Amino acid sequence: MMQTIAQTGAGLSGASAVHMNIFGLYPVVVFGTEEQKQRWLPRLVEGRDKACFAVTEPNTGLNTLKLKTFARREGNEYIVSGQKVWISTAQVANKMLLLARTTPASECKGTAGLSLFYIDLDRTAIEVREIDKMGRKCVDSNQVFIDNLRIPSRDRIGEEGEGFKYILHGMNPERILIAAEAVGLGKIALSRGAHYAAERNVFDRPIGTNQSIQHPLAKSWIELQAAELMVMKAATLYDAGKNCAAEANAAKYLAAETCFRACENAILTHGGMGYAKEYHVERYMREAWIPRLAPISPQLILCFIAEKALGLPKSY
Repeated sequence: MMQTIAQTGAGLSGASAVHMNIFGLYPVVVFGTEEQKQRWLPRLVEGRDKACFAVTEPNTGLNTLKLKTFARREGNEYIVSGQKVWISTAQVANKMLLLARTTPASECKGTAGLSLFYIDLDRTAIEVREIDKMGRKCVDSNQVFIDNLRIPSRDRIGEEGEGFKYILHGMNPERILIAAEAVGLGKIALSRGAHYAAERNVFDRPIGTNQSIQHPLAKSWIELQAAELMVMKAATLYDAGKNCAAEANAAKYLAAETCFRACENAILTHGGMGYAKEYHVERYMREAWIPRLAPISPQLILCFIAEKALGLPKSY
């Protein structure tokens, strides 16, 4: 579905408007109580609730285990303060999936000490500041500042201190989802490039007659087919309950890089008109940066694959 949305021409703007509500709450599906599922999921599916996904912080980036947002337990409540960044749809969301530290890092080993909550986005305790971006402007991205937010303990997902394990059931599907969207974006860019090549006449013949125009487009078609298969492999493994971390990351890497090249080829095929908004491919190129950069950098994916798939020493 997400690939199809992107491939219509809506791109990452269209896909991002709905994808949080697809991958974000999957930890609730896997680890939530029946009461939590009944209380939260129908409202999300019906569109009565809109959620945002609050993990990343300004000073920790991809080093999730060093998160500083802290939730202090007081009776049947948690008091939370901290900052999050690059939180999509926080301008319009009324719910938030929040990962916060509940035990100081100095007192924890491994991945312990983080807890996962699904909370009301209480704007009396949460300030949301929009980040002006290069592309995907119709979906807001934000800095979020949390000051003494009170969360009922019943809104914690699973056990206290086990949130990092739970959030992986949002992160791996997110990588697969972003990869599918990148494939869709790459396909619409390729389609527009091929259409223009077939119609644009220079020296009394279509420019698509020239192999220098054909070959980059053909190569993008091949790469997009391979990326799509990798996405489906990762999704199949996840659905089967098998370890899919390497495949999900590989799918995200392959799809993002392939999408970027397809968008670049579409612009080059259009020539000067590729720079004109009328033909849309410049927008696709701007949006193609999103899956390359988020939710994880291509460099860190390569580090992860080297360690987990190839057994090489951890480098970070």
